[in-house]
This record gives sequence, structure tokens and C-alpha cells, in this order.
Amino acid sequence: MSDSADKPQNTAAFYGQAVASFAVAMAATAVGIFKLEADAWVRGFLAIAVLYLVTSAFTLAKVIRDRQEAERRPYHPLERL
Repeated sequence: MSDSADKPQNTAAFYGQAVASFAVAMAATAVGIFKLEADAWVRGFLAIAVLYLVTSAFTLAKVIRDRQEAERRPYHPLERL
């Protein structure tokens, strides 16, 4: 049994736009940090901070999505078989 009809599906264009937007934002941030007139340790600190922010944002988005999916549909006992 499949409940794929109940799940909203994103279009390929929406997915592509999201990936492109993320890539442009990361590239622009990397160029900005690289071109910054500061010591190497300052640029390195900023780069690590950006990577930490990105990974934290992905984790937060996943946790929110998982919580919303858990609230949206009840658990079915045969679901894990």
C-alpha cells in the first residue's frame, strides 16, 4: 500500500531553483570571505562559522520536517513491515 497520492511533490523546476539558489549563496559567501581584507585566521574563522551555520540550518529543517510529518499522519502498526 502506498500513500504517495497524499504527499505533495515538488516540481523539477522548484528543486533546481532551490539547488541553484543554495549554490549561488554559498559561492557568493566564499568569494566574499576570500576577498575580505583580513588576516587568514579571520577568514578561516568566518568560513568555519558559515559551514557550521549551514549544517545547523539543514539539521533544523530536517527536525522541523520530521515533527510536522509525525503530527500529520498517525502511526500505522504494519508500516514498518
